[in-house]
Amino acid sequence: MADNTSITQIETFGFERIPDASRYARPVDLFRLLFGGCNTFSTSVLGSFPVLVGLSFEASMWAIIIGVLAGTCILAPMSLFGPRNGTSDPVSSGAHFGIHGRIVGSFLAVLTSVAFFSLAVWSSGDALVGGAHSMVGLPVNGWTLGSAYMVFAVLVLIVCIYGFRFMLWVNKIAVWAASLMFVLGAFAFAKAFDPHYAGTLHQGSAGFWAAFIGAMLVALSNPVSFASTLGDWARYIPQSTPRHRVMGAVFAAQIATFVPFLFGLVTATIIATQAPSFISSNDYVGGLLAVSPRWFLVPMCLIAIIGGMSTGTTALYGTGLDMSSMFPKLLNRVRATILIGTLAIGFIFVGRFAFNLVESVATFSTLICTFSCPWMAIMVIGFVQRGGFYLADDLQVFNRGGRGGHYWFKHGWNWRAMGAWMPAAFIGLAFVNLPGQFVGPLGSLADGCDLSVPVSFAVGGVLYLTLLWLFPEPDSVHGPQGRRLVGALRERSRAAAPVPVPITPRVRDLVGNREQAE
Repeated sequence: MADNTSITQIETFGFERIPDASRYARPVDLFRLLFGGCNTFSTSVLGSFPVLVGLSFEASMWAIIIGVLAGTCILAPMSLFGPRNGTSDPVSSGAHFGIHGRIVGSFLAVLTSVAFFSLAVWSSGDALVGGAHSMVGLPVNGWTLGSAYMVFAVLVLIVCIYGFRFMLWVNKIAVWAASLMFVLGAFAFAKAFDPHYAGTLHQGSAGFWAAFIGAMLVALSNPVSFASTLGDWARYIPQSTPRHRVMGAVFAAQIATFVPFLFGLVTATIIATQAPSFISSNDYVGGLLAVSPRWFLVPMCLIAIIGGMSTGTTALYGTGLDMSSMFPKLLNRVRATILIGTLAIGFIFVGRFAFNLVESVATFSTLICTFSCPWMAIMVIGFVQRGGFYLADDLQVFNRGGRGGHYWFKHGWNWRAMGAWMPAAFIGLAFVNLPGQFVGPLGSLADGCDLSVPVSFAVGGVLYLTLLWLFPEPDSVHGPQGRRLVGALRERSRAAAPVPVPITPRVRDLVGNREQAE
């Protein structure tokens, strides 16, 4: 469906369900937003991580491929909630975690957006200032770097305030422009690249598998980072759009991210051989500037500007939307975006100048995956269990400040989902192994390998399925087709005809009836 509204008109839709008549996006738009949000130096920084920890080019490439593909398989089904419910994923999660339990998704959205918004601003600001230093002699110090960070952050915040149309327009440009710059980069570094780069860790040596799994988790965190924000864009896709097309757009976008990932990997191997001092200081952008041909400095600055804008907007937009749904009486979408953006800008300066950047990225990536993966497992299992049946109006009870509805469960909490997510998240946290940063009490069980993500994902899924079997959810939340997964055979043998879904009056209807009675 076409939409002729100007991109400079501030978006009026917030957390409420978007009417079908106003959904003008297509799966290709979802592709542009996902790929545009990754097609930048921030993803290249993630791609350089395997080399920074000592892996060879071949091992690094496999770690990236496995991580991205595994993360995409987890992420793709999450794209179905937006078109189905016309709202954000944290709001949709109220169907499974309860109207109050949806704050889990909101917590994940804040953690993810701040981390990747900061990464986008850091990497783009460093590349822009470094490129300007090489071309015109601009000094590289705290003032110039801080100024670049502030300019990027404010520009991103402005785009997010205007909303979805402006963000989509930015990413339409970013996809093609940044991709062209990366293609030029392939020519710039082709002669210097050695595909036989051996690294410092070899298969069978001490620490190899710990480094390999750690690198794989960093790559996996890139697609997983979109879990709680995917619905912010997919909600503009009509509900009638075939599901395979929506998920196909997610797969295509993440496969396309191999471009910046491999650019980061290839250039990191060159930096390791030609500018090893930068590797030892974990300064990927500085090393890239040191080994780049002079003619590539301008394209690199363009990647920094374009990519920083696209990644920053996709990271920050959704959190403002979600915060407005948590405090609807205090914050609309614009005010919430300004608040979160201001807090994120403060974090950018603290994280960049007070902590090690690469260690911060690794820590955030691991924590995001550890807490997000069981949440995603529960959401997807719940979607299959209910056959995609949701009562969109009942999802808005919390946002309207009310009580009751089909997803009220126990005082607004579905203890089945919460009882699966919370143990899974903390058990996964116990398996974290980040030497020098955080090692959980069970982190040393696998010879130094970080098993936090696979453990949390598996525990969350198994626990949720078990609790659904032992303590079935109310029939009313499953719709006329009944249960599709756990308890399906038992239900079908008990009742051949579908059970009608009971209608619970909306909170505003109850208030209106009470006022009339008084």
